[in-house]
Amino acid sequence: QVQLVESGGGLAQVGGSLKLSCAASGIIPGIYNLGWHRQAPGKQRELVASITLGGVTIYADSVKGRFTISRDNAKDTVYLQMTNLNLEDTAVYYCKATTGTMRDYWGQGTQVTVSS
Repeated sequence: QVQLVESGGGLAQVGGSLKLSCAASGIIPGIYNLGWHRQAPGKQRELVASITLGGVTIYADSVKGRFTISRDNAKDTVYLQMTNLNLEDTAVYYCKATTGTMRDYWGQGTQVTVSS
């Protein structure tokens, strides 16, 4: 059974912090890439950050210097530490896992709401 279980979403104020977690299970073969995408109201879903098996990361320009993606390969878990949140960070955040055979799996999404 393939599952991507997300946690950590919720409410935050401008300038605050949140940490998202996503634990993957039942994915065969092993996970090559893990990432976070988000979709804000009225906008297209966009890549926020991703990290490869070897730890190479990429970030959207809008979150560079504020968000940090990391992974625990032993736990098949990916994290997104979000700091200095602003109103534009409000979105549904989705976890994505890509296997070595290039099959993608998505989490259910978790709401992040930033208010002034």
